[in-house]
Amino acid sequence: MRPNLRTLIGSILLIVLTLFYAWLTVAVATARLAESSGLTHLIFFATTGLFWLAPAMLLVRWMYRPRKDNG
Repeated sequence: MRPNLRTLIGSILLIVLTLFYAWLTVAVATARLAESSGLTHLIFFATTGLFWLAPAMLLVRWMYRPRKDNG
């Protein structure tokens, strides 16, 4: 796969991943943490804010890996 195409696909997937993860995190927080303290909200959003980095880093690594030459 050409690097430019891989970067385009990866960028689109990264945007979709970020939007979906943000929606899911806010939905869970709204359903479960409505009456919780501010500290609980801080811990929840700080923790979930770091969890999305693992799949994002894998996606970025895939986007920028060197092209394999057949020969």
